[in-house]
Amino acid sequence: MAPLPSEGVGSKNTNNNMIQVAKRLDIIEEYYFSSKLREVRQLALEGKPIINMGIGSPDLRPSQSVIDAVKLALEDENAHQYQSYQGLPELRKSMADFYLNNYEVALNPNTEILPLMGSKEGIMHISLAFLNEGDEVLIPNPGYPTYTSVTNLVGAVPVYYDLKESTDWEPDFEALDKMDLTKVKIMWIGYPHMPTGARGSLGLFEKLVAFAKKHQILLINDNPYSFVLNDNPMSLLQVNGAKDVALELNSLSKTFNMAGWRVGMVLGNAKAIDAILKVKSNMDSGMFFGIQKGAIAALNSDKSWFDSMNEIYKKRRVLTEQLAEKLGCKVHKEGVGLFVWAKLPVGSVSAEKFIDQILQEKSIFIAPGTIFGSNGEGYIRFALCVKEEKVQEAINRF
Repeated sequence: MAPLPSEGVGSKNTNNNMIQVAKRLDIIEEYYFSSKLREVRQLALEGKPIINMGIGSPDLRPSQSVIDAVKLALEDENAHQYQSYQGLPELRKSMADFYLNNYEVALNPNTEILPLMGSKEGIMHISLAFLNEGDEVLIPNPGYPTYTSVTNLVGAVPVYYDLKESTDWEPDFEALDKMDLTKVKIMWIGYPHMPTGARGSLGLFEKLVAFAKKHQILLINDNPYSFVLNDNPMSLLQVNGAKDVALELNSLSKTFNMAGWRVGMVLGNAKAIDAILKVKSNMDSGMFFGIQKGAIAALNSDKSWFDSMNEIYKKRRVLTEQLAEKLGCKVHKEGVGLFVWAKLPVGSVSAEKFIDQILQEKSIFIAPGTIFGSNGEGYIRFALCVKEEKVQEAINRF
């Protein structure tokens, strides 16, 4: 009888009988909020009166029509079977109608829209569909950390482009054109911008589309915040010719308070959508029928839904700005979306030390700007996912 690997022959790791993890894990870390929230939860278990203003997970409920649609769907005879990889035809139609009604963008629901289990899933699917080992990816600094981690996971190379307060958190195209872009395959953007709240503009989108065409780069706008405290929602796909080089990710998480449902979409170039479907169809077995029916109800919401949500967020933002200013921070007043971006007082310690001190002394968790990139040093981010009375309580702790 041949000896078992644990006995020393053929073992992948003879030190501790543990199969070694893939090398790709050497270049990524656990998502910041995954590890930090363990610390926050532990403090809460120890009796600390934690107020979590760090993570953008909406605390408000979806509309009653969404809840009712899910309940009704549970009784459908097909509700509990595997679902189409492309989602229900009526879901794709609702997504197309949503874009037409809110952005004046016409999309073919059969070829230019693919429902996703959250737009975060789309970042991985797009990267798997288009990136080979060694390809380069333009990533905003600061920006969503998942762009970097997924790029590393697929063996591509992150190349950061600066977003700075001096340029209103928009790209410096002169600096971009001076870069060696020969290996760049994808460029990630996200307007309204997370974490800064910069809203962007159609003029900016036109420049970005022209840049992508000039350099033959796939341009992707991550757009989950355009209906939160924003009186002028925009889509990259509004630009003439954008579909030639661009995709857009969108999500129901922030717009309809459905973060835990995991419903997103990727829209745009039909050939690109088809390539992403090849990946997706090998990764999941379709979205639950009831969730799709709830998503359809959400997408059919009228303007009063956005107005009612924004009335709540406006009040929260006023109080959150007061809290930031009480800490001596300078708020980016023009910001839109679900967050308040604030500059630390001159002479402050690092952003991470600043927020850790507040967490330990005042039991308030705020996100440090550095988790979004080096250009986030000197800034902190507050989420508007805390009830007014809790924000007031936070203010009263100082």
